[in-house]
Amino acid sequence: MSTFTERTYTSKDGLKLYYRDYAGPDGAPFTVLCLPGLTRNSRDFEDVAAHLSAHYRVLCADFRGRGKSEYAKDPMTYVPPKYAEDMGRLLDAAGVDEAVFIGTSLGGLVSMISANVMRHRVKAIVMNDVGPDIDPEGIARIRTYLGKPASHTTWEDAARAMMVLNGRIYPDWVFSDWMTMARRAWAQQPDGTIKPDYDPNIAVPFNTQGPVAVDLWPMFRGLNGIPLLVVRGGTSDILSAASLANMHAAVPAMRSVEVPGIGHAPFLMEPAAREAIAAFLNDQPATPRGLVGRIITRIRKRAASVLHLARILKAYRTQKAA
Repeated sequence: MSTFTERTYTSKDGLKLYYRDYAGPDGAPFTVLCLPGLTRNSRDFEDVAAHLSAHYRVLCADFRGRGKSEYAKDPMTYVPPKYAEDMGRLLDAAGVDEAVFIGTSLGGLVSMISANVMRHRVKAIVMNDVGPDIDPEGIARIRTYLGKPASHTTWEDAARAMMVLNGRIYPDWVFSDWMTMARRAWAQQPDGTIKPDYDPNIAVPFNTQGPVAVDLWPMFRGLNGIPLLVVRGGTSDILSAASLANMHAAVPAMRSVEVPGIGHAPFLMEPAAREAIAAFLNDQPATPRGLVGRIITRIRKRAASVLHLARILKAYRTQKAA
Protein backbone atom coordinates (compact mmCIF):
# COMPACT_ATOMS: atom_id res chain seq x y z
CA MET A 1 0.00 0.00 0.00
CA SER A 2 1.30 3.45 -0.89
CA THR A 3 2.14 5.77 1.96
CA PHE A 4 0.13 8.88 2.64
CA THR A 5 0.20 11.87 4.94
CA GLU A 6 -2.74 12.56 7.24
CA ARG A 7 -3.86 16.18 6.98
CA THR A 8 -6.64 18.36 8.35
CA TYR A 9 -8.24 21.68 7.46
CA THR A 10 -11.02 23.82 8.89
CA SER A 11 -14.46 24.19 7.32
CA LYS A 12 -16.18 27.56 6.98
CA ASP A 13 -18.32 26.72 10.04
CA GLY A 14 -15.32 25.69 12.13
CA LEU A 15 -15.18 21.89 11.83
CA LYS A 16 -11.83 20.10 11.75
CA LEU A 17 -11.96 17.92 8.64
CA TYR A 18 -9.59 15.18 7.51
CA TYR A 19 -8.05 13.95 4.28
CA ARG A 20 -5.29 11.63 3.13
CA ASP A 21 -2.58 13.01 0.87
CA TYR A 22 -0.76 10.56 -1.42
CA ALA A 23 2.10 12.69 -2.77
CA GLY A 24 2.55 10.93 -6.10
CA PRO A 25 5.68 11.29 -8.25
CA ASP A 26 7.66 14.48 -8.71
CA GLY A 27 6.20 16.36 -11.63
CA ALA A 28 2.78 14.70 -11.40
CA PRO A 29 0.63 16.24 -14.17
CA PHE A 30 -2.32 17.01 -11.89
CA THR A 31 -4.09 16.11 -8.65
CA VAL A 32 -6.95 13.64 -8.19
CA LEU A 33 -9.52 14.21 -5.41
CA CYS A 34 -11.46 11.11 -4.30
CA LEU A 35 -14.85 11.56 -2.63
CA PRO A 36 -16.65 8.65 -0.91
CA GLY A 37 -20.25 7.52 -0.68
CA LEU A 38 -22.88 8.43 1.90
CA THR A 39 -21.73 6.25 4.82
CA ARG A 40 -18.14 5.73 3.74
CA ASN A 41 -14.81 7.50 4.13
CA SER A 42 -11.32 7.93 2.69
CA ARG A 43 -10.41 4.32 3.46
CA ASP A 44 -12.68 3.21 0.61
CA PHE A 45 -10.05 4.51 -1.82
CA GLU A 46 -7.01 2.73 -0.36
CA ASP A 47 -6.59 0.51 -3.43
CA VAL A 48 -7.54 3.22 -5.93
CA ALA A 49 -5.17 5.74 -4.35
CA ALA A 50 -2.31 3.25 -4.21
CA HIS A 51 -2.83 2.53 -7.90
CA LEU A 52 -3.27 6.13 -9.09
CA SER A 53 -0.55 7.67 -6.92
CA ALA A 54 2.05 6.02 -9.14
CA HIS A 55 1.17 8.77 -11.64
CA TYR A 56 -0.74 11.54 -9.81
CA ARG A 57 -1.02 13.26 -6.47
CA VAL A 58 -4.15 11.79 -4.84
CA LEU A 59 -6.24 13.35 -2.06
CA CYS A 60 -8.92 11.24 -0.32
CA ALA A 61 -11.49 13.08 1.77
CA ASP A 62 -13.50 12.19 4.86
CA PHE A 63 -16.71 14.21 4.55
CA ARG A 64 -17.88 15.96 7.71
CA GLY A 65 -19.38 13.41 10.09
CA ARG A 66 -17.35 10.50 8.68
CA GLY A 67 -14.11 8.79 9.56
CA LYS A 68 -11.62 11.15 11.20
CA SER A 69 -13.55 14.31 10.34
CA GLU A 70 -15.40 16.12 13.09
CA TYR A 71 -19.14 15.61 13.50
CA ALA A 72 -21.37 18.61 12.78
CA LYS A 73 -23.49 20.17 15.50
CA ASP A 74 -26.22 20.94 12.97
CA PRO A 75 -27.27 17.75 11.11
CA MET A 76 -28.83 19.85 8.34
CA THR A 77 -25.29 20.69 7.21
CA TYR A 78 -24.95 17.05 6.10
CA VAL A 79 -26.01 17.99 2.57
CA PRO A 80 -24.19 17.96 -0.80
CA PRO A 81 -23.85 21.76 -1.22
CA LYS A 82 -22.09 22.00 2.15
CA TYR A 83 -19.79 19.10 1.23
CA ALA A 84 -18.93 20.93 -2.00
CA GLU A 85 -18.07 24.04 0.01
CA ASP A 86 -15.83 21.89 2.23
CA MET A 87 -14.04 20.49 -0.82
CA GLY A 88 -13.14 24.00 -1.93
CA ARG A 89 -11.55 24.55 1.48
CA LEU A 90 -9.72 21.21 1.20
CA LEU A 91 -8.20 22.19 -2.15
CA ASP A 92 -7.16 25.53 -0.67
CA ALA A 93 -5.49 23.77 2.26
CA ALA A 94 -3.71 21.36 -0.07
CA GLY A 95 -2.47 24.20 -2.29
CA VAL A 96 -4.30 22.81 -5.34
CA ASP A 97 -5.84 25.09 -7.98
CA GLU A 98 -7.83 22.36 -9.73
CA ALA A 99 -8.29 18.61 -9.49
CA VAL A 100 -9.88 15.68 -11.24
CA PHE A 101 -12.79 14.67 -9.00
CA ILE A 102 -13.53 10.96 -8.59
CA GLY A 103 -16.80 10.60 -6.67
CA THR A 104 -18.62 7.47 -5.59
CA SER A 105 -22.40 7.86 -5.17
CA LEU A 106 -22.77 10.90 -2.86
CA GLY A 107 -19.22 11.84 -3.85
CA GLY A 108 -20.33 11.92 -7.48
CA LEU A 109 -23.18 14.31 -6.64
CA VAL A 110 -20.74 16.53 -4.73
CA SER A 111 -18.42 16.48 -7.75
CA MET A 112 -21.27 17.56 -10.02
CA ILE A 113 -22.30 20.38 -7.69
CA SER A 114 -18.68 21.48 -7.29
CA ALA A 115 -18.32 21.73 -11.07
CA ASN A 116 -21.26 24.10 -11.16
CA VAL A 117 -20.44 26.35 -8.21
CA MET A 118 -16.63 26.39 -8.55
CA ARG A 119 -16.03 25.32 -12.12
CA HIS A 120 -12.47 26.63 -12.05
CA ARG A 121 -11.51 23.99 -9.45
CA VAL A 122 -12.83 20.95 -11.37
CA LYS A 123 -10.57 19.71 -14.15
CA ALA A 124 -12.58 16.58 -14.97
CA ILE A 125 -15.01 14.21 -13.22
CA VAL A 126 -15.43 10.48 -12.74
CA MET A 127 -18.95 9.83 -11.37
CA ASN A 128 -19.20 6.35 -9.87
CA ASP A 129 -22.67 4.82 -10.09
CA VAL A 130 -24.77 7.93 -9.65
CA GLY A 131 -26.54 10.52 -11.76
CA PRO A 132 -29.18 13.24 -11.64
CA ASP A 133 -31.93 10.59 -11.32
CA ILE A 134 -31.62 8.27 -8.33
CA ASP A 135 -33.59 5.03 -8.47
CA PRO A 136 -36.22 4.87 -5.66
CA GLU A 137 -35.39 1.20 -5.12
CA GLY A 138 -31.87 2.11 -4.05
CA ILE A 139 -33.07 4.93 -1.83
CA ALA A 140 -35.45 2.52 -0.07
CA ARG A 141 -32.61 0.05 0.47
CA ILE A 142 -30.35 2.71 1.97
CA ARG A 143 -33.09 3.82 4.36
CA THR A 144 -33.27 0.31 5.83
CA TYR A 145 -29.85 0.80 7.47
CA LEU A 146 -28.85 4.48 7.35
CA GLY A 147 -28.43 5.86 10.87
CA LYS A 148 -29.80 2.69 12.49
CA PRO A 149 -28.01 1.38 15.61
CA ALA A 150 -25.46 -1.33 14.81
CA SER A 151 -22.74 -2.77 17.02
CA HIS A 152 -20.54 -5.87 17.04
CA THR A 153 -17.91 -7.27 19.36
CA THR A 154 -15.57 -8.80 16.76
CA TRP A 155 -14.43 -7.86 13.28
CA GLU A 156 -15.63 -11.25 12.04
CA ASP A 157 -19.16 -10.42 13.19
CA ALA A 158 -18.95 -7.01 11.55
CA ALA A 159 -17.81 -8.63 8.29
CA ARG A 160 -20.72 -11.09 8.41
CA ALA A 161 -23.13 -8.19 8.93
CA MET A 162 -21.67 -6.43 5.89
CA MET A 163 -22.02 -9.64 3.89
CA VAL A 164 -25.70 -9.97 4.82
CA LEU A 165 -26.34 -6.33 3.94
CA ASN A 166 -24.41 -6.22 0.67
CA GLY A 167 -24.13 -9.81 -0.54
CA ARG A 168 -26.29 -9.20 -3.60
CA ILE A 169 -24.15 -6.22 -4.59
CA TYR A 170 -20.86 -8.14 -4.63
CA PRO A 171 -21.88 -11.76 -5.29
CA ASP A 172 -18.35 -13.03 -6.01
CA TRP A 173 -16.67 -11.72 -2.86
CA VAL A 174 -15.03 -14.11 -0.41
CA PHE A 175 -14.90 -13.60 3.36
CA SER A 176 -11.55 -11.78 3.27
CA ASP A 177 -13.16 -9.16 0.99
CA TRP A 178 -15.92 -8.62 3.57
CA MET A 179 -13.31 -8.26 6.32
CA THR A 180 -11.58 -5.56 4.27
CA MET A 181 -14.89 -3.78 3.66
CA ALA A 182 -15.80 -3.95 7.36
CA ARG A 183 -12.48 -2.41 8.43
CA ARG A 184 -12.96 0.40 5.94
CA ALA A 185 -16.58 1.18 6.77
CA TRP A 186 -16.63 0.52 10.55
CA ALA A 187 -14.39 1.57 13.46
CA GLN A 188 -13.54 0.15 16.88
CA GLN A 189 -14.80 2.36 19.70
CA PRO A 190 -13.01 3.08 23.00
CA ASP A 191 -15.18 0.45 24.72
CA GLY A 192 -14.07 -2.18 22.20
CA THR A 193 -17.31 -2.36 20.24
CA ILE A 194 -17.26 -2.04 16.44
CA LYS A 195 -19.71 0.40 14.87
CA PRO A 196 -20.26 2.17 11.53
CA ASP A 197 -17.72 4.97 11.20
CA TYR A 198 -20.12 7.88 10.70
CA ASP A 199 -22.42 10.18 12.62
CA PRO A 200 -25.93 8.61 12.66
CA ASN A 201 -27.32 12.13 12.22
CA ILE A 202 -26.33 12.08 8.54
CA ALA A 203 -29.69 10.30 8.17
CA VAL A 204 -31.65 13.41 9.24
CA PRO A 205 -31.51 15.40 5.96
CA PHE A 206 -31.55 12.21 3.89
CA ASN A 207 -34.81 11.07 5.46
CA THR A 208 -36.45 14.51 5.41
CA GLN A 209 -35.25 15.90 2.07
CA GLY A 210 -34.06 12.82 0.23
CA PRO A 211 -30.55 12.48 -1.26
CA VAL A 212 -30.86 16.01 -2.69
CA ALA A 213 -33.49 18.73 -2.35
CA VAL A 214 -33.55 20.03 -5.95
CA ASP A 215 -33.80 18.82 -9.54
CA LEU A 216 -30.23 17.93 -10.51
CA TRP A 217 -30.69 17.82 -14.28
CA PRO A 218 -29.80 21.52 -14.81
CA MET A 219 -26.57 20.93 -12.90
CA PHE A 220 -25.85 17.75 -14.83
CA ARG A 221 -26.40 19.50 -18.15
CA GLY A 222 -24.02 22.13 -16.78
CA LEU A 223 -21.23 19.53 -17.04
CA ASN A 224 -21.11 20.07 -20.79
CA GLY A 225 -17.58 21.24 -21.50
CA ILE A 226 -16.05 19.34 -18.56
CA PRO A 227 -14.49 15.95 -19.33
CA LEU A 228 -16.77 13.33 -17.76
CA LEU A 229 -16.64 9.56 -17.25
CA VAL A 230 -19.57 7.74 -15.64
CA VAL A 231 -19.07 4.27 -14.15
CA ARG A 232 -22.17 2.11 -13.66
CA GLY A 233 -22.51 -1.14 -11.76
CA GLY A 234 -24.24 -3.61 -14.05
CA THR A 235 -26.87 -4.48 -11.43
CA SER A 236 -27.03 -1.05 -9.77
CA ASP A 237 -30.22 -0.05 -7.97
CA ILE A 238 -29.12 3.62 -7.86
CA LEU A 239 -28.14 4.39 -11.48
CA SER A 240 -30.44 2.67 -13.98
CA ALA A 241 -29.48 1.86 -17.56
CA ALA A 242 -32.26 4.17 -18.76
CA SER A 243 -30.92 7.06 -16.68
CA LEU A 244 -27.44 6.47 -18.06
CA ALA A 245 -28.82 6.71 -21.59
CA ASN A 246 -30.52 10.01 -20.71
CA MET A 247 -27.23 11.29 -19.30
CA HIS A 248 -25.49 10.53 -22.60
CA ALA A 249 -28.19 12.50 -24.41
CA ALA A 250 -27.76 15.49 -22.04
CA VAL A 251 -23.94 15.51 -22.16
CA PRO A 252 -23.04 13.90 -25.51
CA ALA A 253 -19.28 14.06 -24.96
CA MET A 254 -19.36 12.03 -21.75
CA ARG A 255 -17.85 8.55 -21.60
CA SER A 256 -19.29 5.63 -19.68
CA VAL A 257 -18.35 2.12 -18.68
CA GLU A 258 -20.38 -0.67 -17.08
CA VAL A 259 -18.91 -3.06 -14.52
CA PRO A 260 -20.70 -6.37 -15.04
CA GLY A 261 -22.13 -8.34 -12.13
CA ILE A 262 -21.66 -5.53 -9.59
CA GLY A 263 -24.33 -3.46 -7.87
CA HIS A 264 -24.06 -0.12 -6.10
CA ALA A 265 -21.29 0.77 -6.16
CA PRO A 266 -18.16 -0.50 -7.95
CA PHE A 267 -14.96 -0.13 -5.95
CA LEU A 268 -13.21 1.09 -9.13
CA MET A 269 -10.49 -1.56 -9.04
CA GLU A 270 -12.55 -3.93 -11.15
CA PRO A 271 -10.73 -4.39 -14.50
CA ALA A 272 -13.38 -2.58 -16.59
CA ALA A 273 -13.47 0.43 -14.24
CA ARG A 274 -9.72 0.55 -13.68
CA GLU A 275 -8.93 0.49 -17.40
CA ALA A 276 -11.56 3.11 -18.26
CA ILE A 277 -10.33 5.46 -15.53
CA ALA A 278 -6.70 5.01 -16.56
CA ALA A 279 -7.51 5.89 -20.17
CA PHE A 280 -9.68 8.85 -19.11
CA LEU A 281 -7.01 10.33 -16.84
CA ASN A 282 -4.32 9.76 -19.44
CA ASP A 283 -6.30 11.93 -21.86
CA GLN A 284 -6.42 14.92 -19.50
CA PRO A 285 -3.79 17.64 -20.09
CA ALA A 286 -1.34 18.54 -17.37
CA THR A 287 -2.17 21.47 -15.12
CA PRO A 288 0.18 24.42 -15.88
CA ARG A 289 3.08 24.45 -13.42
CA GLY A 290 4.77 27.79 -13.99
CA LEU A 291 3.59 30.76 -11.91
CA VAL A 292 2.53 32.87 -14.92
CA GLY A 293 0.76 29.97 -16.58
CA ARG A 294 -1.05 29.11 -13.37
CA ILE A 295 -2.18 32.72 -12.84
CA ILE A 296 -3.49 33.03 -16.42
CA THR A 297 -5.29 29.70 -16.18
CA ARG A 298 -6.77 30.60 -12.80
CA ILE A 299 -8.13 33.95 -14.09
CA ARG A 300 -9.58 32.32 -17.21
CA LYS A 301 -11.23 29.49 -15.29
CA ARG A 302 -12.58 31.77 -12.57
CA ALA A 303 -14.24 33.95 -15.21
CA ALA A 304 -15.76 30.87 -16.84
CA SER A 305 -16.93 29.70 -13.41
CA VAL A 306 -18.75 32.97 -12.67
CA LEU A 307 -20.46 32.98 -16.07
CA HIS A 308 -21.48 29.35 -15.71
CA LEU A 309 -22.93 29.88 -12.23
CA ALA A 310 -24.95 32.83 -13.56
CA ARG A 311 -26.40 30.58 -16.28
CA ILE A 312 -27.31 27.90 -13.72
CA LEU A 313 -29.05 30.42 -11.46
CA LYS A 314 -30.99 31.78 -14.44
CA ALA A 315 -32.07 28.25 -15.38
CA TYR A 316 -33.34 27.58 -11.86
CA ARG A 317 -35.25 30.86 -11.75
CA THR A 318 -36.86 30.07 -15.11
CA GLN A 319 -37.75 26.57 -13.92
CA LYS A 320 -39.25 27.91 -10.67
CA ALA A 321 -41.31 30.51 -12.52
CA ALA A 322 -42.70 27.95 -14.99
